[in-house]
Amino acid sequence: MRLQDYISLGWDQLKRRMVVTLLCAMGIAIGSAAIIVALAFGESITHYAKVQMNSFLKMDEIHVSANGGGRSVEGSSVQEGLTAPKIELIRNLPHVRSAALFRTIDYLSFRVDDTKQGGLRLVQADLDKLAEYGFEFGQGSPSAQDNAIVINYAATFDLFDTRLAQLQAQGGDVGNSRDRLRVSYPLYQKRLILTQTIADANGIVKKTNEYPVRVVAVLKKPEGTVGYEGESIGYISEGLAERIMEGAKAGGDGRTAQEPELVIKVDQPSNVAGVESLIRKLNLRTQSNIHYEKETNDQFRIIRFIFGGAGAFILFVASISIVVAMTMSTYQRRRQIGIMKVLGANLKQIRNMFIVESALLGVVGGLAGILFSYWVIWAINIVLQRFAESDEILFISLWILPVGLLFALLTGVASGIYPAVKASRTDALTAIKRD
Repeated sequence: MRLQDYISLGWDQLKRRMVVTLLCAMGIAIGSAAIIVALAFGESITHYAKVQMNSFLKMDEIHVSANGGGRSVEGSSVQEGLTAPKIELIRNLPHVRSAALFRTIDYLSFRVDDTKQGGLRLVQADLDKLAEYGFEFGQGSPSAQDNAIVINYAATFDLFDTRLAQLQAQGGDVGNSRDRLRVSYPLYQKRLILTQTIADANGIVKKTNEYPVRVVAVLKKPEGTVGYEGESIGYISEGLAERIMEGAKAGGDGRTAQEPELVIKVDQPSNVAGVESLIRKLNLRTQSNIHYEKETNDQFRIIRFIFGGAGAFILFVASISIVVAMTMSTYQRRRQIGIMKVLGANLKQIRNMFIVESALLGVVGGLAGILFSYWVIWAINIVLQRFAESDEILFISLWILPVGLLFALLTGVASGIYPAVKASRTDALTAIKRD
């Protein structure tokens, strides 16, 4: 017999026993849908977790700094520090998407419009590359001008209002709370006067330097925050940073700026370890958060196993119903089996007929399970959007569908083995005489 004949015979039997077929297919459908939904849950949670981790922990970034000690690498002397040749070499490494220097310079106070005062932690950066490192601009864009400054959203809050302070000093009523002197103020396109105060060991001011700058961009407010949380930061060019450090040095300020740090963007988090290994050969120190990804993957692998185990248990229960249904079918079709044996059907053909029939039952249940799983995911997404107010949507990857169908098919085939063997052992003459 050809496979087509087995399929035709099996399909006819399934249509004759419609109620039993529907009940068995429903059990398989629920089981396969449970596995598909479980895998979809794991896939979706892993995807959004990686997105969040990459957003907050910057999984695709490597921080590179100088590694002291004067060691040699591979038998040759390696120049210390983040030198220009090393930086250029790193930029040309495979999988490196971007590389830029960042350095914390100092904390300077500023005044604006002669009425407001505040403070900024100044960070030297390549302003044109800020967007490549996940910085989103709420207003404006970076500029190549040497006196340009990009501030974060928090810098527009908690400014000291000098006019209110003067009014209070003159006996005016501005409220009892000192917080009333702290205000928010729009700084975009404003001219700030950065003030560098140099004092001696006793705290006596020796010199004051001023650096006028123009706010060319304000970073977007971080999601999920009011806006004033966090430190006020200003990003400045290398030229302005050098002038500020020279001013501090000329004034006799013994403090030194932090060592520069090269921040590297890698095309994929999976390539971070390989790039780190190459950079360490340049006698440089590296730091990344890639180890968090392995820990997270291990945790979500457990979640997948739990969900998948629940689906597998449902399929196991469904397989029992198939065994019962197919065994009953074997008993009811004893005369048919006996006649087939008398007409020349061998044991293998009878076994194959029952196994193909149960496999068809598994395929029908698997296809129904795929459709059912989409309905379940759709319903869950509606609940997430309306009641939990979540923007994260569950999804079913294409690779999950054949997995669910394969489980359903294997369940059908495995459930049909015992009835098939039992049917093939039916004695032909006894079956014909009994019926």
